[in-house]
This record gives sequence, structure tokens and C-alpha cells, in this order.
Amino acid sequence: MAGRAAEPHVIWARPERSGRGPRPAYSRADIAAAAVRIADAEGLDAVSMRRVAAELGCGTMSLYNYVPRKEDLHELMADAVAGEHELWEPSGDWRADMLRVAHRTRDLMHRHPWMPRLMSPVYGFSPNALRYLEHCLACLDPLPGPQGAKMELIAMLNGIVTTYVSNELATAERARSLPWSQEQEDAVRIAYLQSRIATGEYPRMAKAFLEDAGPIDLEAVFERALNRVLDGFDPEK
Repeated sequence: MAGRAAEPHVIWARPERSGRGPRPAYSRADIAAAAVRIADAEGLDAVSMRRVAAELGCGTMSLYNYVPRKEDLHELMADAVAGEHELWEPSGDWRADMLRVAHRTRDLMHRHPWMPRLMSPVYGFSPNALRYLEHCLACLDPLPGPQGAKMELIAMLNGIVTTYVSNELATAERARSLPWSQEQEDAVRIAYLQSRIATGEYPRMAKAFLEDAGPIDLEAVFERALNRVLDGFDPEK
């Protein structure tokens, strides 16, 4: 199969171009940008070597000279988006900085709705991802403790953001596919749930609904989830 390497490799360990021969027509940044444009417009499943080659105006087989595998293409895309992370001078307040990181990451994922599917440790050590991680660790300098624990904190926050955004995107996508409004859908489901609670078979759930009948403040839930993770690492809590 074209482009399938016989041994594992990391694309970042390979030179982008050799010192010999003509200058390549495209850079990795060009290829990543083309793939990101396609994914932003049509979703990750629309990204293929053929589509990216067409976007660039080159032949599919020639693209394999730059990107040996589709997995490498995904890694280029993840790194390109990681380059959009805002990097600021740490404030000295590690909690405030990490909350800012979480919110900016959430914004980034909404700009690129396909990105949660590529959130994997496999793609976590590309050049831009490393700069992002180093920035996060710099924000955490005031927090006592080993660097490994701080890496866990960053991973947990990213996990919360990824899960939350994935749910937001899935909910929005489902709402767009409904032949009625989301409000009508919610009303029918709430009425059904209330009918089940009224049977008395679910006393603990009934108590929960009595304590908080809703509607659920999803922004507040997001904030509580982030702060509970930070609380777990905060020596003053």
C-alpha cells in the first residue's frame, strides 16, 4: 500500500526536505492548512490524501512524498491547531491561569469541531503541542509538587474540556437533525421522565429533582468540573 511504512516512525523526526534536489512545492504547514480547511468545512471524515492533494493542486501519489501515512496527516492537523493556543506570560496565579487555559481550549475546539476526535496522547508531543505543554507547566510553577503530577493535572483538564465540547457538539448536531425544535423535544422527554419518577420506583432520583428541578446550568457545571480538578491538586484545599 502506498505510503505505508514498514516500521513505526515519528514524522517530526524526519527532515521536511533533504538537502538535495529541487525545493519542494509544498511545506508541511501548507499540507496541514489544506487538511484543516477541509475538516473545518466538511468534517474529519472528508479529509483524505486525495482530497488534500486536490486542494493543493497536486497528484495524490506525490503527496505521499511529503506525508507517508494518513496518520501523519492527522498529526500535522493536530499540530497546526495546537499552534493556535494562546500563550501568555504566567500571572503567578496558577488556578486562574489553568482556568484560562481550559476556556481557551474549549474555544479552540469549537473553532475546529473535529478536533476532539484527534485528542490523543499519540499526537501530544508535536512541536506546537510541546510549546503548549511547556506553557501550561510554566503557569503551574507556583504550584508545589512534582512535574509528573502537574502533567496529570493538565491531562485531566484537557479531558474535561474534550468531553464537555464533544457533548456540546453532539447535542447541537442532533438538534439540527430534528424535524421539530429542541424545546419541543426537551418538553416531551421531561414529561416522560416526570411520569417515571411519579411511579415511586426511583426515590433517590425523585429527591434529586425536588432539590433542583432545573433547567441545568451547563456553564456552571463546566466551571464546577474544572474547579474540582484544581481543588484536588491545590495544597490549600
